[in-house]
Amino acid sequence: MNWYMVIALIATFAITMALAPVVIPWLRRLKFGNTEREEGVKSHLKKAGTPSMGGMMFLAGMLPVAIFLAGKYPNIIPVLILTIGFGIVGFMDDYLKVVKKNSDGLLPWQKLGLQFVITCIFVFWMLKMTDVTMDMIIPFTGGMTINIGILSVPFLFIVVLATVNGVNFTDGVDGLASSVTVVVAFFFVFASIAKGAGLEPLAWSVIGGLLGFLWHNAHPAKIFMGDTGSLALGGFVAGSAYMLNMPLFIPIIGIIYTVELLSVVMQVSYFKMTHGKRIFKMTPIHHHFELSDWSETKVVTVFTIVTILFCTVGYMAM
Repeated sequence: MNWYMVIALIATFAITMALAPVVIPWLRRLKFGNTEREEGVKSHLKKAGTPSMGGMMFLAGMLPVAIFLAGKYPNIIPVLILTIGFGIVGFMDDYLKVVKKNSDGLLPWQKLGLQFVITCIFVFWMLKMTDVTMDMIIPFTGGMTINIGILSVPFLFIVVLATVNGVNFTDGVDGLASSVTVVVAFFFVFASIAKGAGLEPLAWSVIGGLLGFLWHNAHPAKIFMGDTGSLALGGFVAGSAYMLNMPLFIPIIGIIYTVELLSVVMQVSYFKMTHGKRIFKMTPIHHHFELSDWSETKVVTVFTIVTILFCTVGYMAM
């Protein structure tokens, strides 16, 4: 690890930690609190009023560090565009929900439109300003790649939106999305080193920011990341995977995101098909385990261990 990596990790951690004593009381005073559904997990009702929009903390820590290092590591710029861009969309959604008390937040077409624009900027920058192609490494083939030609861009949009939604669904238990994504970010550090892609500074910065955030987000959480944080992390995961030509690895290294997303799709589809029957007690699936008497700490621990195992498998599949 060179000094730039140390700077990215320590500086982002320090900034995030320094912001916490200011941001958390500020959000409490402004009543930017989380609301919990009465029909949800009963143990979560006591969380009502816990400040949300905490993703601002680690994004504020990451941004200056990433900008400082972007000159030496230009490949982090497209990922930063997707990360910060989706973070802004999440902030707008959180602001409408939490501050304006608009339960719907951004309308679906508004959110999709903004995400489309941001993803277009990412694709343009990746293809025109870097030497990264749309080739995709096929797992477990020793580095063989595939390029699906004209379908590459539509496929990219599907991957980005699915990944972002998967990370968003994962954010529902104290420390879960942060813990899982720290492991995924470590995977990107090692994958970037192996490929010489130059994404390590941003990945280390994400790790530092999330560790600083976890200090206050671990159970019992003093602050939640909200869509501001979860959409940004989804952008980081999808963007990093594409800059490494590894979108096909997301279902492996992001196994938890994938299962969380699929559990919701399966539940909603089955509910509509059977006019009211359910596969799981509640989705996203971490709530199913909570209603099966798993503590929040156990959910986070097990899901993080699973992520470590699958990221190890993903590295061997390179």
